[in-house]
This record gives sequence, structure tokens and C-alpha cells, in this order.
Amino acid sequence: MLVPSLFTDNFVNEFFNSMSGTRDRTPSMFHTSGSSIMSADIREYKDHYELDLELPGYKKDDVTASLKEGYLTIEAKREEKQEEEGTDYRYIRRERFVGTLTRSFYVGTDVKQEDIKAKFENGVLAICVPRVEYKPEIETARNIMIE
Repeated sequence: MLVPSLFTDNFVNEFFNSMSGTRDRTPSMFHTSGSSIMSADIREYKDHYELDLELPGYKKDDVTASLKEGYLTIEAKREEKQEEEGTDYRYIRRERFVGTLTRSFYVGTDVKQEDIKAKFENGVLAICVPRVEYKPEIETARNIMIE
């Protein structure tokens, strides 16, 4: 008989499945995808926006920010640590995200890369983006030549 594990989110399912000899292999209902890990707070001021993105456990070198076609894209990478041979432990649960996280924010095509300021401290990426007012082009009336 399999013993249910207290270290999974499906304790009840495992308990009843272990009694019947089957094992539930459904993914955890609390599994988080990479995009939900990078939480953001955005504040609007008269002349700029401030974004705070949480990236706990990441280092400054793991994070990049780029601006392309009006989209500010934040990318954070974390590689899986390989277990060394001869270790006397094994993981029974791993919940920390491994891979690449990406978030994009549309800031407008008039914003220039050199105008964006960013600072990474204590697992929080703080970004200051200037507020550029959209000025629609005024269409002038033009006559069409009639032949």
C-alpha cells in the first residue's frame, strides 16, 4: 500500500487512491506558471510611470530589460542546479520556478530606450518610464484632382 504524502497538494486524492492501489498523477492545483511569478505594481504620475516587478531569488545578472516597437520587455532566467554525485539527500518536492520568465508592457513608440531608468535591489526591479503624451497627427484636407 502506498502512503499518502504530506508534501503534495493532493493529500486527499493520494490517500484514497493509495487505498485502492492506484496513484493520482494529476498536476497540482497550486502549480504556478512562470508568468504569474513576476508580479508587478504600476504607479502613474503626471510625467512618468513607475513599475515595480518582484523577482525573489533572482540576481541582477539574471534579469534583462529591452525596448522594441513600443514594448518594454522584462526577462529573467534561472537555471536548475544539478545535484552533485554522492549527495545523501533527494528532493521530495520542488516548487521554485526554473526557466525563463517574460513580461511585456506597451509604453508607446515615442519612448526612447535611453529615457528609461531601471534599478534592481532586494529582488525588486524598479523601472521609471517617462510619460509621453500621444499626439495624433492632424489630417489636413486635401483635394483630389478630378480629370
